[in-house]
Amino acid sequence: MTLSAVIGDILPQAVAVAISPVPIIAVILMLFSAEARSNGLAFAAGWVVALTVVGSAVLWAANAGHVSAGGTPTAAACAIKALIGLAFLALAVRQWRSRPAEGEEPAMPKWMSAIDSFGAGKAFGIAALLAGANPKNLGLTISAALAIAQAGLPGSQSWVALGIFVVIGSVTVVAPVLYYVAAGDSAAKALNVWKAWLAANNATVMAVLFLALGAKLLGDGLGGLLG
Repeated sequence: MTLSAVIGDILPQAVAVAISPVPIIAVILMLFSAEARSNGLAFAAGWVVALTVVGSAVLWAANAGHVSAGGTPTAAACAIKALIGLAFLALAVRQWRSRPAEGEEPAMPKWMSAIDSFGAGKAFGIAALLAGANPKNLGLTISAALAIAQAGLPGSQSWVALGIFVVIGSVTVVAPVLYYVAAGDSAAKALNVWKAWLAANNATVMAVLFLALGAKLLGDGLGGLLG
């Protein structure tokens, strides 16, 4: 496979990582805190670092385990994809069932109420956990890194592909911070609108996302196993 083909293959996973309502809401809330600039920048940095570390570890392990045979995925790699797909389908059902009723206030994680007291270190750590340990992002990053390793790209192209995955997966977290840095207090109105919409539609967005990704990964994995 070529680098451009691999990028096209991992693009859905990268976009799905970027569409993460809770981290976007969290970084917006930090931009309204007393230490807005430092906390926002630390949160963005934690997100990028965690995606890079997890993706690099999986890619290195996949390369070391020879998951690609001349660009053809091994049965183990296909099985992992299928299992991740099944997990995402289960999460889709869970998210759909947990969506708030019409007019009901959506529930947000309890730690969000303490964001005003966060320092840069805690902002970095929370972002790293959300990017690297959250089941959705962990599964997507593993899937993307496996796809890159399976392609058997020459030289450093595998790491270029991973870098592009990290950049796309970080856009929605980094963009509000850069917007705030550039626009300052005038960014407040737009950020509030984004936050309100994401909070109200979090469960529905995630259910649809998990359903689409779960079906794709399960189909890819089963196709590789049965093909």
